[in-house]
Amino acid sequence: MKELNKNEQKIVKAGASGGWIAAGIAAGITFLIGVLDGYFRPFKCR
Repeated sequence: MKELNKNEQKIVKAGASGGWIAAGIAAGITFLIGVLDGYFRPFKCR
């Protein structure tokens, strides 16, 4: 493994892709809708 110097560290490109960010936001919204639905319309256990 090669150690990078300061200049090489500045040009490294990394991060999450747009698809994963969109999937995370969609999952969060779905979870929030489920929590609110359970709070406002609770069903009894059968």
